[in-house]
Amino acid sequence: MLASMDAYRRLEDHHRQLFHLDHVSAITSWDEATMMPSGGGAARSDALATLAELRHERACAPELGALFDEAAGGQLDEWQRANLAHMRRAWLRNTALPVALVGARSRARSRCEQAWRTQRASGDWAGFQPLLEEVVKIEREVAGILGQAFQCAPYDALLDDYNPGLRQQHIDPVFEKLGAFLPDFIERAVQRSDARAVQAPSGPFPVAAQRALCTRLMGALGFDFERGRLDVSHHPFCGGVPRDVRITTRYDEGDYTTALLGLVHETGHGRYEQNLPEAWVEQPVGAAHGMAVHESQSLLFEMQVGRSQPFMRFAAPLIAEAMDPEGKQPAAFTPENLYAGQIRVTRSLIRVDADEATYPSHILLRYELEKELMSGALEVADIPARWDEGMQRYLGLDTRGNFRDGCMQDVHWPAGLFGYFPSYTLGAIIAAQLFAALRQAVPDVDEQIAAGDFAALSDWLRRAIWSQASRYDLDALLEHATGAPLSVDAYLAHLERRYLK
Repeated sequence: MLASMDAYRRLEDHHRQLFHLDHVSAITSWDEATMMPSGGGAARSDALATLAELRHERACAPELGALFDEAAGGQLDEWQRANLAHMRRAWLRNTALPVALVGARSRARSRCEQAWRTQRASGDWAGFQPLLEEVVKIEREVAGILGQAFQCAPYDALLDDYNPGLRQQHIDPVFEKLGAFLPDFIERAVQRSDARAVQAPSGPFPVAAQRALCTRLMGALGFDFERGRLDVSHHPFCGGVPRDVRITTRYDEGDYTTALLGLVHETGHGRYEQNLPEAWVEQPVGAAHGMAVHESQSLLFEMQVGRSQPFMRFAAPLIAEAMDPEGKQPAAFTPENLYAGQIRVTRSLIRVDADEATYPSHILLRYELEKELMSGALEVADIPARWDEGMQRYLGLDTRGNFRDGCMQDVHWPAGLFGYFPSYTLGAIIAAQLFAALRQAVPDVDEQIAAGDFAALSDWLRRAIWSQASRYDLDALLEHATGAPLSVDAYLAHLERRYLK
């Protein structure tokens, strides 16, 4: 028994070291996106590749296999058993991949993402295509190896990397029900939106004023700036580690809502990371759950809270003070007008700029194409035509020749993040389910939000989600939080209530 517990402790020490390597990688990647000069790209690619190879070799240490077997016989508590299971799963995934492939994967991703930052702006598909082809080639190889190792479809193996245990057979029925709902819903929502009068605030909105407003609202929502910071990047994201969360945004002097609502979204990610259980923060079980749950936290903050009528009653005076300091546009900054502006529905080309009602259509398209790319049914050269066909079918929009605002718009594929996109819409579904349960537990939550009091919201999320980390699988986590497994019903009801009623 003592030997078993000693084996478990050695595994904890080993994974603490892996966490520290991940810490270095996360902050270095943040620097690459925010601070690194353009001439540093090649050296950074090599450095990150070396770090990835070292981390992979350490994660694949052959002695771990015997330690897992020995530790399994110990008297472990529930958290320790879950931690051991996560350790073993990660080791099995890592040992399936050759070290050379891990390094090649890191280099291809880094080079493609760096090129994308300039080629996307000019719509240079011809220059971008061969770089993406290399990424896809490697991801197919990785998916094939992992699929064989875990006896699942190649794309399922990639899904599993972001949401453990998630398979196409779980996603397809949910997305099919959503896909059947969306066309008629979007048509009616657009009609109601077009009939709704909205006075758009007039800029320019200085970046300094936007940053001050965003920082103030992030603080009100509970973001801890002693363990996190805000910067600027080409593509907004939340990165870093739980004790050092790095959030980025982009500012548009013609539209302050781009940064404001984007940061409400990223604050949801950040608060999740900052509130993971401290006792387990350096262990696999102490990490955030799969990315669908992570996205549920950001989308709960942005969609369930940030775009709600109660939140606008709280935020309107702060927004007016920052964006209209001389009070020249009082009608534009009323809570009612700001809310009406947030529930406008229009079909758009850009996923990150899409409204809540049309956003799921963008994800359904990407999910389709990812599955085809990984199965070999679609080649990179054919993405533009397939993209346009899907945009026409889902949203009635023509993207022919518009690579920048079409198939080159997202960072995910150049970064090699195949299997991530479904997490966004699954996250929205989970967010609606969580908020419905929260409303039952805290009946006056709307009044509290309108008063700028987010304590009850935070306390409920801390108990239900944040403190649980990766202790449970997805269905068990949702059962713990809401009393029911994953269901799309609360999400569909939310969309109808906000946009049609």
